Amino acid sequence: MQPGLETLDYCFTGTRPAGSFTPVLVGVVGSGNLEVLLEPDAGDACSIHIETSARGFGAIWAAVVRDFHARHALAGVRVSIHDMGATPAVVSLRLDQAAQELQP
Repeated sequence: MQPGLETLDYCFTGTRPAGSFTPVLVGVVGSGNLEVLLEPDAGDACSIHIETSARGFGAIWAAVVRDFHARHALAGVRVSIHDMGATPAVVSLRLDQAAQELQP
């Protein structure tokens, strides 16, 4: 982790197994944007690891990732987010774009 970044971790039990897939990367880390990486993981969890330059927004991040999980309920997925100040709407968009890549 780089100095000045806040790290947040969440874990949900999923009901929609993602199965085997090639890692998915969407977005670009840059001013006001972020990247989302989805990787396969064992078990029925969806773990989300966030590194963000916008410190002190844990409650907003929690709401955004809970909403994502409510929509997708992924299981067997590790999500990594590298954020440089994206708005919640952009975060949701990138998460949804990544999840769409897992559709058959």
